[in-house]
Amino acid sequence: MHHSIRQQQRACTDSEKIGRFLSEAQTGYLGLAAQGTPYVIPLNFVWKNGQIYFHGASEGRKIEMLHENPNVCFTVSEQYGTMVHPVPAKTDTAYMSVILFGTASIITDLDEATSAMQTLLDKYVPGYYSSSLQKVHVEKYRSSLGSKTVVFKIAPDTITAKENALKQNMTFEQGRTVKEDR
Repeated sequence: MHHSIRQQQRACTDSEKIGRFLSEAQTGYLGLAAQGTPYVIPLNFVWKNGQIYFHGASEGRKIEMLHENPNVCFTVSEQYGTMVHPVPAKTDTAYMSVILFGTASIITDLDEATSAMQTLLDKYVPGYYSSSLQKVHVEKYRSSLGSKTVVFKIAPDTITAKENALKQNMTFEQGRTVKEDR
């Protein structure tokens, strides 16, 4: 069940802005549910070709839950500051958030998996490696616990975004008091 955004004045429908936000944000939260139990985990991720890509071990709670129920929610949120107002109930947060609902799957195509992993490296350690990631590395890599690394993608069915722009004249800074705003 997907709900519409209640505060429509904060809805962001600019797909380019949403794409930039997803491309630049550092951490996303993957929401899973299996056997009536919710589970949310923070992840590094990339937004590529209209899909979310991330990687993980070939065993463990996350992959067990994804096998049981591939329907997921993925949330990314960034806070830009707190905005004050003489009326306490009007103190607010500047932010942008995106929520995707979709289906997660394991990438079985080695070219696609390698491309996604290269995009992850380009995002999180740009310029660090002098050559591109090789397919054999993605295919053969094992974690310190011996698990194979797998690459996942989320194909979104629904994407919603909200934002509340920072108003510079209302931004709270340490030492600011209500006396200055009356």
